[in-house]
Amino acid sequence: MKGLSIEEQLGKRIRYLRKLKKKSIEDLALDSNINKNYLGDLENGRRNPTLKMLEKIANGLGITISELTKGLESLEI
Repeated sequence: MKGLSIEEQLGKRIRYLRKLKKKSIEDLALDSNINKNYLGDLENGRRNPTLKMLEKIANGLGITISELTKGLESLEI
């Protein structure tokens, strides 16, 4: 996913996994105990989540944080 910011890469990954698990954004927000608008912002790359938030999302998807962030590339500085 080169060329995208880390936030955009993460957002695309969350959306992909959510759809793979056949969950609506509302379902994942409920299962993760987070606000659906916040989750929408994450999926659109407009938020920079904390590690705790990543843990909640991973739990809501039934996966590990490692699986959630698999394939993300940091930008070279």
